[in-house]
Amino acid sequence: MNSPLPPLAVSLGDPAGIGPEVVAKCWDSRHALGLPPFVAVGDPRSLSEIWDGPIAIVTDPREVAPAFDQGLPLLAVAAAGASVAGQPTTAGAHCSLDSLELAVGLARSGSCAAVVTGPVAKHQLYAIGFTHPGQTEFVAERCGVSPGNVAMMLAGPTLRTVPVTTHVALRDVPDMLSPALIEARARATLRGLQRQFGIEEPRLAVAGLNPHAGENGALGREEIELIAPAIETLRAEGWLVEGPLPADTMFHASARARYDAALCMYHDQALIPLKALHFEEGVNLTLGLPIVRTAPDHGTAFDIAGEDRADPRAMAAAIRMAASCARYRALNG
Repeated sequence: MNSPLPPLAVSLGDPAGIGPEVVAKCWDSRHALGLPPFVAVGDPRSLSEIWDGPIAIVTDPREVAPAFDQGLPLLAVAAAGASVAGQPTTAGAHCSLDSLELAVGLARSGSCAAVVTGPVAKHQLYAIGFTHPGQTEFVAERCGVSPGNVAMMLAGPTLRTVPVTTHVALRDVPDMLSPALIEARARATLRGLQRQFGIEEPRLAVAGLNPHAGENGALGREEIELIAPAIETLRAEGWLVEGPLPADTMFHASARARYDAALCMYHDQALIPLKALHFEEGVNLTLGLPIVRTAPDHGTAFDIAGEDRADPRAMAAAIRMAASCARYRALNG
């Protein structure tokens, strides 16, 4: 594959958060961080307020590559009013949503190779009528994919995890689990490992829900009644799947060497080990979409926005992973 990929589209997220700062820092250190050409999508004022570097306003992704070394390429989406770092507004929420919509559209059209989404404030989005649990579900809908058929992967240098359930109360998790849901998340994970990471025969480790994976039913029957049947179905389809495994012994170094991704039953079961190991480099990757979508695994951090304290490493990792996954998808069709 000798032809270069189109640039990546990077939405800045909430203009009052750290998204503009970490994207600007990524461009500043683009060579040291090994970043491919990308175009920021958002309000120019959110950048100029916190950064005095050069901005190259573009109107077409084809203008990005020639401009990339002269300034940070930006497709401008203006907010209705100036943003102030650390002070979220409804106008900023509208801007972040418009930026996300444009960035996803560019990836869907093929004008950009992938979309990287900056952090947004969900409470601000909900205040303007946003009805999705998060950006993942919004992107899935715009791509015509049911949220049940996508999976949220958290990835770092030595660990990839996927939660079966995400932003729900812990007390609701057992009632939400089903063999069908576990199978759907597992298939999205396994196919994503093939298509976006180039792993021909991916290995999946599946965590139990209860301590000690239920201790043969003594500590809960979800492993017996829900998780094990899903694993058997997946194995019958030819997938390499192991489990259900006790979650407390799945994430040490030698255990991680035995699988390519871990399927976890709930949010913190997946995110705690990932963030413990790779807090500054964690990437959120949505599997099951017709496009590549990644995001840094951190929030808006309004408390430090505009103070030149935001660490760009997670955003840089998200950009690199988006480019890598886009290349694998281009190879695999």
